Amino acid sequence: MVFASSLAQAQQAPCGKRGKIRSKLGKDYAEQPVSLGLSSNGTLVEVLVSKSGGWTIIYTMPNGGSCVIATGQSWEAIAAKAGRPAA
Repeated sequence: MVFASSLAQAQQAPCGKRGKIRSKLGKDYAEQPVSLGLSSNGTLVEVLVSKSGGWTIIYTMPNGGSCVIATGQSWEAIAAKAGRPAA
């Protein structure tokens, strides 16, 4: 499995079983999950990040299939400030 540096460069997003994708990202890129969310249609969206700043966003459909939708570098976590809505 090869991960493109951007969706514009990718002919087709890499897809497969969630466990295999997560395992590959952990082993080859040291990426670990930092956040996730469930969309209204039941799709799980996950952000995985490495200590070096590499990141990947994947989604998993209700039927269990997963795809990489974006990858990149220089991930930075931004904490929301109390009393102010997140931008």
